[in-house]
Amino acid sequence: MRKKGAMELSIGTVVIIVLAMSMLILGLVLVKSIFSGAKYNIEKMNEKVEGEINKLFVEDKRAVLYLPNRLAEIKQGDVYGVAFGIQNTVASQTFKWEVEVDDSKIKDKCGVTELQAENWITTGGDGSASVASGQKYYDLIRFNIPEGTVNDISTCIVRYKLAISQEDGTPYQTEAFDVDVE
Repeated sequence: MRKKGAMELSIGTVVIIVLAMSMLILGLVLVKSIFSGAKYNIEKMNEKVEGEINKLFVEDKRAVLYLPNRLAEIKQGDVYGVAFGIQNTVASQTFKWEVEVDDSKIKDKCGVTELQAENWITTGGDGSASVASGQKYYDLIRFNIPEGTVNDISTCIVRYKLAISQEDGTPYQTEAFDVDVE
């Protein structure tokens, strides 16, 4: 009788191990398919944004912002991105850009200083990129306005300026846009 019980225990253990391994493999396949789908969707969205930016370029435009009516409506506490593109119409070179506040009445309108408003830019506020002649470069300016930054003000619209220059410092293109803090 003892041998029969010992045999049942080992068969039960083998069955449990087989089922556990099957579940593990199915779980890994599921996770892989989820992440593959997410990666595919992000790549497609990036391609579509680049396509929309390309539509904004006309013959004389060297830089464009992908922003309806040049207005970004940002809720405090949210992260928001403003896409832009640079089209190189000269010889291959490095372009530099900088985003800065271009609003002398910001203290009256929003109760913050220019420096505080520039600190709302978390990434992409400045940078550089090498762009071949006739090619385009795309990037993103990310904003994050901390909650409670702008209190009891019904309208807080801040004007920003994206200034792009050539590697020797010669101005290339300047684009202005507004940020409406909600």
